[in-house]
Amino acid sequence: MTSDFLSLDTETTSTSPIDAELVGLSFSIKENQAFYVPVPENQVLAQETVEIFRPLYENPKTLKIGQNIKYDIQVLANYGINVAGPLWDTMVAHYLIQPEMRHNMDLMAETLLNYKTIHIDQLLGPKGKNQKSMRDLTPQQVYEYAAEDADVTLKLKKVLEPKLKEVGAEQLFHDIEMPLVRVLGEMERNGVRIDTQALAETSQAFTQRLNDIEERIYELAGEKFNIASPKQVGEILFNKLHIIEKPKKTKTGQFVTSEEVLQTLKGKHEIVEKILAHRALKKLLGTYIDTLPTLVNPKTGHIHTSFNQTVTATGRLSSSDPNLQNIPVRGEDGKEIRKAFIPEDGCLFYSADYSQIELRVMAHLSGDKNMIEAFKEGYDIHAATAAKIYGKDIDKVTRDERNKAKRANFGIIYGITVFGLAERLEIERAEARQLIDGYFDTFPKVREYMEQAKQTAREKGYVETFFHRRRYLPDINSQNATVRGFAERNAINAPIQGSAADIIKVAMTRIYDRFKKENIKSKMILQVHDELNFSVLPEEKEKVAEIVIHEMQTAYQLAVPLIADAGWGSNWLEAH
Repeated sequence: MTSDFLSLDTETTSTSPIDAELVGLSFSIKENQAFYVPVPENQVLAQETVEIFRPLYENPKTLKIGQNIKYDIQVLANYGINVAGPLWDTMVAHYLIQPEMRHNMDLMAETLLNYKTIHIDQLLGPKGKNQKSMRDLTPQQVYEYAAEDADVTLKLKKVLEPKLKEVGAEQLFHDIEMPLVRVLGEMERNGVRIDTQALAETSQAFTQRLNDIEERIYELAGEKFNIASPKQVGEILFNKLHIIEKPKKTKTGQFVTSEEVLQTLKGKHEIVEKILAHRALKKLLGTYIDTLPTLVNPKTGHIHTSFNQTVTATGRLSSSDPNLQNIPVRGEDGKEIRKAFIPEDGCLFYSADYSQIELRVMAHLSGDKNMIEAFKEGYDIHAATAAKIYGKDIDKVTRDERNKAKRANFGIIYGITVFGLAERLEIERAEARQLIDGYFDTFPKVREYMEQAKQTAREKGYVETFFHRRRYLPDINSQNATVRGFAERNAINAPIQGSAADIIKVAMTRIYDRFKKENIKSKMILQVHDELNFSVLPEEKEKVAEIVIHEMQTAYQLAVPLIADAGWGSNWLEAH
């Protein structure tokens, strides 16, 4: 092949890359010209067809262009193809240019190319049980749609490339996001093992507890009712038990019984606490304990989540099908779920996470010398903050004072108000004010940073991370105080959260590269916010720990040390 780039797309039988079989391959190396190659259903013939194109895919010199290319790379890996060369993903590029928008190809073609594509449901029919599969169509029916995908992707690259430059995101795109595509693709293919037996036992215990809570709720209410119905819960709490004088109502006159409202009423009556516990338990059962075993792929025996690069406005990764980033960290019940995540047979579970990375980023961004000193001296930052706020020696700080300072430390990054802090810590507003004022007296440069961040957002309409990832804040000058306040909190927080997200992405890619270079067989299996999880062969234990900690701690040079804490175990709970 003479071209130095290749726009590629795959037509398959499934949206899950692990299960997908190829139906066809499409290519484009010149605008308005693309090719479609049908792939036979017979596995032997399919492999033979794919082999013809192996040199094309595995050529390390050609740039591979795709829309959500992570998917195509994984599907081709099912056929033993290792897509080589630099990558250019139009979906990720658009995400860096317009993080708040949707990044699907049909929409981009309309808005950027003024071109209406053939939509998939025109071929397969509306979504649902009776929707056809690509396999049901003839090549004659598919080729225009498939070839168009490769062609439109090529055209989108041409339009998006200068825009990336305009927003200063070229380095972010080429050095962080594109290398990460391969890392995430491999993690998704690795998947994670689940101890289904342990989950079945947890399910029994939780269901029994749920029934006990239910009985107690009926006892307290004096009657049976549907606990899952907000309407009936409202009737019981406010019409029958009258737990407060003036309950909130919706526009239609129904009582509001949301999580938020019930949390504020916890002390009013035992039934409120029981309803909240019932909801939490039911959610854990429905979302994780009873659902995770059904998501184990019969072919691999693993759960394969999708790590999404283009979903959050801050730059953090998200995960879906299932969402493994929402597993509750606090509380005993969340622990039961983490206990069920296990390494490969004969391997160890290794978990490494950044210690207070967002506060360290804040220290760096604000340049506050008290905060920098606390981190450099290796003090417990929350105890050090409490010592300064309450005016006592660090070793005299009580656990309660440290906890309050910790909440203030994290709350202030997110722009918490006096009222918000008082509510969260269940303390008087006067004490919350003392905490916040004391915090700003202790770390005066933090307030300066916060004001500066808001000012930058007002002037430019956006704020950015160390790596120039932008967060646009069009509401920063809104006349509506609530809307403006939300934008101001984002102006303060987005550079912090986004920079932390960028740093862990750098670390992931560097760990992946070193594993490849040093022929490490252990696998990176999960990323959850500031934490990375691995399934590790016992003989590679020391080597893996050395690589992971080194790469995490040197991913970016801050004014304070980056610290990663790590642990080992036979499951996620033990390791973390």
